[in-house]
Amino acid sequence: MSVLTRDEAQTRAQFLDVHRYTIALDLTTGEDTFDSRTVITFTALAAGDTFVELKPDTLRSATLDGRPLDPAALTGNRLPLTGLTAGEHELRVDASMRYSRTGEGMHRFTDPADGETYVYTQLFMDDVQRVFAAFDQPDLKAVFELTVTAPDHWTVLGNGVATRTEGRHWTVAATPLISTYLVAIAAGPWHSVRTEHAGLPFAIHCRRSLAPHLDADADEILDITRACYDRYHEKFTEPYPFDSYDQAFVPEFNAGAMENPGLVTFRDEFIYRSAVTDTERQTRAMVIAHEMAHMWFGDLVTLAWWDDIWLNESFAEYMGYQTLTEATRFTDTWVDFGVGRKSWGYDADQRPSTHPVAPDAVPDTASALLNFDGISYAKGASALRQLVAWLGEKDFLAGINTHFARHKFANATLADFIDSLAHATDRDVHAWAEQWLRTTGVDTLTPRISGTGTGTGTDAGTGTGTGTGTDGGWTLDVVRDGSRPHRVTVGAYDLDPADPARLTRRDLLELDLPLTAPVTSAGRRPALVVLNDRDLTYAKVRLDDASWDTALRALSGIPDPLTRTVVWNAARDMVRDGDLAPTAYLDAARVHLPRETDLAVVQGVLDFTAGQITDRYLNDTDRPAALATLTAISRDLIRHTEDGENPGLRLTAVRHLIDAATQPDTLQEWLESGSVPGGPELDPELRWRVLTRLAVLGAVDPTAIDAELERDPSATGQEGAARCHAALPDPEAKARAWAGLFETDDLSNYLFTATAQGFWQPEQATLVREYVPRYYTAAVTLANRRGPAIADAAGRYAFPLYAIDEESLNLGRTCLDTAEMIPALRRKLVDQLDDLHRALRVRTGS
Repeated sequence: MSVLTRDEAQTRAQFLDVHRYTIALDLTTGEDTFDSRTVITFTALAAGDTFVELKPDTLRSATLDGRPLDPAALTGNRLPLTGLTAGEHELRVDASMRYSRTGEGMHRFTDPADGETYVYTQLFMDDVQRVFAAFDQPDLKAVFELTVTAPDHWTVLGNGVATRTEGRHWTVAATPLISTYLVAIAAGPWHSVRTEHAGLPFAIHCRRSLAPHLDADADEILDITRACYDRYHEKFTEPYPFDSYDQAFVPEFNAGAMENPGLVTFRDEFIYRSAVTDTERQTRAMVIAHEMAHMWFGDLVTLAWWDDIWLNESFAEYMGYQTLTEATRFTDTWVDFGVGRKSWGYDADQRPSTHPVAPDAVPDTASALLNFDGISYAKGASALRQLVAWLGEKDFLAGINTHFARHKFANATLADFIDSLAHATDRDVHAWAEQWLRTTGVDTLTPRISGTGTGTGTDAGTGTGTGTGTDGGWTLDVVRDGSRPHRVTVGAYDLDPADPARLTRRDLLELDLPLTAPVTSAGRRPALVVLNDRDLTYAKVRLDDASWDTALRALSGIPDPLTRTVVWNAARDMVRDGDLAPTAYLDAARVHLPRETDLAVVQGVLDFTAGQITDRYLNDTDRPAALATLTAISRDLIRHTEDGENPGLRLTAVRHLIDAATQPDTLQEWLESGSVPGGPELDPELRWRVLTRLAVLGAVDPTAIDAELERDPSATGQEGAARCHAALPDPEAKARAWAGLFETDDLSNYLFTATAQGFWQPEQATLVREYVPRYYTAAVTLANRRGPAIADAAGRYAFPLYAIDEESLNLGRTCLDTAEMIPALRRKLVDQLDDLHRALRVRTGS
């Protein structure tokens, strides 16, 4: 198959004006394929040749202006259209298309809980070609009219209001001008909750087997949807541009969600079958807000080419967190962003695969797919947060609204957006964009503090103070390792005389970096100085020695959870950079997490402590002690939540206690009784979590796993059973799991992921050692055979994560140097091997 290049897209955009797609899909032709008939009306702006894309199972016929085209002319995914004259044309394509089990194109899923079948589209990047013929690039917008034939008891959803016309036939209202990758259909016996807001039909949908769980949360989901809708209409002058707003929670979805206009699709794990924390509810709410922001950023105004993906994702990410804070009960979303999301950007930006937020040019669609990463989301959102801090929200929103007015129902570039911002401010936003959006890497900010005096000092807020600090207060200078300007706040904290484990904020200084001169402030030197206190910029920060000593004693006593997040992130970065021993981070977690009151902070720190420090950064001989520390932290948190006041914190502690268990006795007791003493009860998620850990420890057999699957025959149960079977410390179990992953194509995307998650375990390094060298050849072959979605899963979840040694690193590097592989797998391996190299450096202290 050919990937579309940027040059080809630009040439075709200058040659064609596409008007309308009329698409008829028949979903009643069998379990393997569906019928797709497409009529495209377009204008050739000059005489010449071009091509249309499709990936059919069978191309039955194609006609151009009534003239038959030879189906055999289809080469890969391109059907040539030759001899076009200037003027209007009509292309008709009749094809049979294959359903997907990898979440790409038209995905088909049969629910094991009740046998019902569902299909939905995910047409992102170039997967529209799996569903209908298209001039597939974002700047050839058109009107789309769809009709769908579906089984009698199914409901059809689409970008516009869908109406059953007769029997099995449905018509979806025509869209305004949208890009090909945004077309969406979801069909099946959906359970739906419908309402109306602001004169528009709103609805949420899920599989029938999840109906009770959707109903339980319907009010919360719809309240958040309405609140975000109203808040966006306060921010934006352009109204919501589509005729309805459906949110469908669909099975085996690869992403978190997809911003299809009028029909947002979400992974249906967001319909909670089991207990979750309030932070997890906040994450779902953020995704709802993020996807709604896309109705303007991405759908109303769409990137011209994939080098400007940040115009979609960075803005939706920033707006999702900010609008949730402004419009809902989730008022501390930036804490969760800081401790749980921002590190995604920091980590990605320090790997060899890093790229600017807005790259100069992305050569083709395969390369573009790789840029949907922590840089385009987390770093881009952080850059926008910094832009708002520097520019002011009023001017920022004025620039956004100018952008919408200029480019609605059309396409835009970075240059267009910066011009719109420049229209609203006198600041040099073009220079800001060059420094922030066209560069790579993470700046590091380090304080230099001198003086212990009590004098009056200078006005620190100007960033222009001078003085020695010996008699005139304390003096701060900031060393910047990097090139970007930063507007930051600096927090100065004193120990509470009545409680040395608590801190009070004395001052909050606003500075523009680089400083023109050191800044002097009145009073004694603070016990703790925190750069980037409100986390308004994107940079690694360091603490001076005295501040770090204070943090080790009183981190949990810092009054603001966002400040605590900044300090924890500084410690995390120091561990990753080899400047702080992993055991020191672990010791800090042992002291402060039992006193921590913010759930997001607890979850973020525990996740890093368990997933990176314990499982990767510590040598095998040190791991048992780390697991014991994790167990002690979890037990302390469980004891502190016996009053029932913080069930989310208790649930988090129970989860980590399960994952850190080294002996099976307690877990077996919980499983047999169906409850943790004092709660919570073991719901399906906890039961499978316990069973997975018992499988790793060799304390269950396949019979017990199968019995649990009988108890929970849902799709999630199937994934849990696959994970458990693969985790058994038995050579035959590993061989079966390996064959399922790499030697057949039977596993769906979710079952592949579950099996891969079970296969590699830190406790089983010797058992699976023989598979480490086999992985690289097998992954390359699999990725080339099954495509980008499975390639991503193979690189992300099936990678031998716990083989932390030079031999594994060299095997991977040799594979990169010698094997021909698709870009999706190459990018994952580059990143995994860089992380492996970092883990080795942390272990050896080099």
